[in-house]
Amino acid sequence: MARKPRFNLPGSSQHVIQRGNNRKPCFFATADYLRYLEDLYDAAIANQVTIHAYVLMTNHVHLLATPEQTHGISFMMQDLGRKYVRYINRTYARTGTLWEGRFKSCLVERVRNWDRSI
Repeated sequence: MARKPRFNLPGSSQHVIQRGNNRKPCFFATADYLRYLEDLYDAAIANQVTIHAYVLMTNHVHLLATPEQTHGISFMMQDLGRKYVRYINRTYARTGTLWEGRFKSCLVERVRNWDRSI
């Protein structure tokens, strides 16, 4: 079965989730979290993606991001994966994949005229 096409809507925010392979850790020390954030920052700038929020868990990542160009999030995640996985594999003398398949994403609806009194 063919893969479903990704959402490629510039200016539309997306919730991105990426899990560690077999739901195993993808962060092993504080330095790993910091390196991931540095690599995320570089990849976001290079691919014109705005990161609004992130949650880094030991075995998965959540991002709220808005691409400014078509395929921005896909290219950002590809760049990020290449750099971060290389760092982890070199640092911990391991080989193979760190992530469980492709990242998952869904569009996030923008709420307008939100009443804070509710």
